[in-house]
Amino acid sequence: MNRPLALLLLALLTKPLTAEEPIDFVRHVRPIFQQHCYGCHADQKQKSGFRLDVKSAAFKGGDGYGEAIVAGDVHDSPLIELIASDDDDLRMPPDGPGLSPAEITLLTRWVQEGANWPDGVDLVELEDRTDHWSFKPLAFPATTPQSEKQSKSSEAVRAKADRIDDFIREQLEPAQLTFSPPASRRDWLRRVYFDLIGLPPNPDQVAAFLNDETPGAKRRVIDQLLASPRYGERWGQHWLDVVRYADTHGFEVNTPRPNAWPYRDYVIAAFNNDTPYDQFIHEQLHGDTLGQDAATGFLVTAAALLPGQIGKDDASKRLARQDELAEIVINTGEAFLGLSIGCARCHDHKFDAISHRDYFSMQAFFSGVKYGEREIETEDSQRRRRQAESLLARVGEIDNELQQQSDLAMPVATNAHLNPLPFDPIEAKYVRFTIHDCNRHPSLGLIEPCLDEFEIIAADPVETNVALASRGAKVTASGSRTSARHRLEHINDGEYGNSRSWMSDTKGRGWVLFELAEPTTIAKVVWSRDRMQKLGDRLPTSYTLEAGPSLEAMQHLAGLTAAQVESSQRLRDEKQALEKQIEELNKTPKVFAGAFSKPEPTHLLLRGDPEQPREEVPPAVLTALGDISLESDSPDRERRMALADWIASPDNPLTARVMVNRVWQWHFGTGLVATPSDFGRSGERPSHPKLLDWLAAEFIRSGWSVKHLHRMITLTATYGQSNQIDPQRQAIDADVRLLWRFPSRRLEAEAIRDSMLAVNGRLDLQTGGRGFDLFKSRGGLSGFPPIESFTGEGLRRMIYAHKIRMEPEAVFGAFDCPDAGQSAARRRQSTTPIQALNLFNSQFTIDQSDALAARAVAEAGDDVRQQIQEVYRLTLARSPEPVELDSAATLVEQHGLPTLCRAIYNSNEFLFMP
Repeated sequence: MNRPLALLLLALLTKPLTAEEPIDFVRHVRPIFQQHCYGCHADQKQKSGFRLDVKSAAFKGGDGYGEAIVAGDVHDSPLIELIASDDDDLRMPPDGPGLSPAEITLLTRWVQEGANWPDGVDLVELEDRTDHWSFKPLAFPATTPQSEKQSKSSEAVRAKADRIDDFIREQLEPAQLTFSPPASRRDWLRRVYFDLIGLPPNPDQVAAFLNDETPGAKRRVIDQLLASPRYGERWGQHWLDVVRYADTHGFEVNTPRPNAWPYRDYVIAAFNNDTPYDQFIHEQLHGDTLGQDAATGFLVTAAALLPGQIGKDDASKRLARQDELAEIVINTGEAFLGLSIGCARCHDHKFDAISHRDYFSMQAFFSGVKYGEREIETEDSQRRRRQAESLLARVGEIDNELQQQSDLAMPVATNAHLNPLPFDPIEAKYVRFTIHDCNRHPSLGLIEPCLDEFEIIAADPVETNVALASRGAKVTASGSRTSARHRLEHINDGEYGNSRSWMSDTKGRGWVLFELAEPTTIAKVVWSRDRMQKLGDRLPTSYTLEAGPSLEAMQHLAGLTAAQVESSQRLRDEKQALEKQIEELNKTPKVFAGAFSKPEPTHLLLRGDPEQPREEVPPAVLTALGDISLESDSPDRERRMALADWIASPDNPLTARVMVNRVWQWHFGTGLVATPSDFGRSGERPSHPKLLDWLAAEFIRSGWSVKHLHRMITLTATYGQSNQIDPQRQAIDADVRLLWRFPSRRLEAEAIRDSMLAVNGRLDLQTGGRGFDLFKSRGGLSGFPPIESFTGEGLRRMIYAHKIRMEPEAVFGAFDCPDAGQSAARRRQSTTPIQALNLFNSQFTIDQSDALAARAVAEAGDDVRQQIQEVYRLTLARSPEPVELDSAATLVEQHGLPTLCRAIYNSNEFLFMP
């Protein structure tokens, strides 16, 4: 304690307080607060999250010190310590002379007497932050009466589309606005193609639609597009933007995540299958319990430090762990709930009804989740594992049979140092040593066997090695792996050790054949792997020794007999085939996803600092939206399942609103709520609140079907309007928030690249799997030189590219393509010179222009004007106007057809939604 406070307390303790007049908060305390404190800690400003003009807030304290006023305890009340401090950096207020000794004494006595602050005397009231539009129940029922079951008939969907138009008109009429005329059928078709699949219609598809005058033509087009696998590729990208998916870890090292892509493929499949959105939520939070392991890649899509990048001290590890958990909480809160829960990591949320404790209660749901790579568990992988285990049992049986044969033929195990093989004397010109198997290397497995010196001993009273080359013996082999140490001539040069040895060129097998200088009576063979006793690998364990006067008259001397070799070979061939099958069966795909373990205890951390833990916090949902909580010892899966149940509940007021708003935004460029991941108090209010709630209720009633939303929205008159600007209407609603016309916008980077390839016929529609490279490096510190020309899989849709975090693609990165550093709930729409330069001068554009020109020539022939018309038909789904045709002909004659193709690729008509 500082000295002034100590003296003050001493004075108070030595003077009986009972003799003093009881301190009245209104007359004595509040005037001090008003004079010295309200400037920084009242309704207009709350430095350090602390305010002194409201009782509940004052006792609660601010961001850094916990409870500011502890009734009856001066020592533990930071308020008293701060006003009495002699430290200029700590004393409050920070400016001016500070409180007088009499004022400090009075406040100190007030706290010591019990800090009596009567209820109902505050001059202001705390705003109820839970009283917010997005926290309230939907304005329409989310359940359908049994008599009004959902219908997907054209009439029912048409009626719901009309209902949407009615909501829009309700907002247009007060502004004296009306819908714009309908877009042309050609424009509508191109719009819905770009919107739903991110690709333009081809000329045949345009012609078929323009010639289809029958009722329901638009609905049929929409159904065809929603059934296309291209739909999931287009709309999956929208979701991947929100959750900041990438194929690298990020930060400085930015190393690859080679198995992040299964989550990308899961998202694409989920949209294609119209997975109910509530199920989509469940699968991403606990897909490991639902046979959707890849879906849990959602939990770990954010950037993460690798173990080697984290400090080795425990404090650094704890901080890194908190950062990991924070990213999961942020992703979950923003993606599903449209709330910035992460802002409450260090203190109560500044704007929303999310407390510091709420943050850690939400974090506790994920305390058993870590970033990692693991096998994808599916029914097929489990079946394959069972099959592999069955085959492995047979391999064990084969090993036992081989061992029994070996034990019978060679009762003494081979030795790397020395293996003497005596036998009855035999006259021989040839000696052959055949290796059938060798021991396994601890890390390399079965490798090539090796022999040090091979000695053939004559049956003389004095043992003589007649295998030596110096005695005229010659040696051949099945095959030799040659190096400075290992050569065939080393096997009989009389020198010992691995550095003078022979190595076979076949794993586990090989033979050597000695031809002696003359027929000799021999009685023993001595062989070794390493006579110097330094190495024990590559040791033959199964062999056959033969000798005879000729190759046709060889006799078995030791090891396996011919019959045993044949039987052994059959078993080894069977074993080898089984091992290959087992290897294939065990190739279970892996995914970078949540790795799950026993949950760690979660503590409330003062200021979010892992070095300042407070009480343990059990898993619980946001108190402003529910009262669901679990025990502190609840298992990991139970936690994530409970959280998913709460988020995906029809009673949760945020979940359906947030998703239908995202879908509306992805159709119109701006959501009904313009801040799609912030439905809190700092976000924007909805432009059409009744429509938002009606769509949310309809979304739930439809079984959470995203495709149902598409059908309704794309069949509306709102969606089908012309995009033409009317100056008078523009003056009333320049941002088109009231939707008096279709708000055209530039296509996203991926749709531009994909469309360029589609119209020239080079687009590769291969789906799924490992991403193709946009850069010559897939991650790391070596930089990212871009690939300029693409062939093969590099011509696939851009969603299948290996996405480098925080590294924009060389050409299309300029078109506001998110770098996955942060969530991109809504893509920016900038216009910069580099966009035009990239799209006109890049090697990619030059290559695709050449390909488009070649296609036009192939389909239109040698006539230049016919070629031009074909280019327009392929790229813009129309014929050129006469003036366009004349200008284009002049350009082609001077600079060639590819130049025209480059110009059209760079035109607004090609780049913008019609």
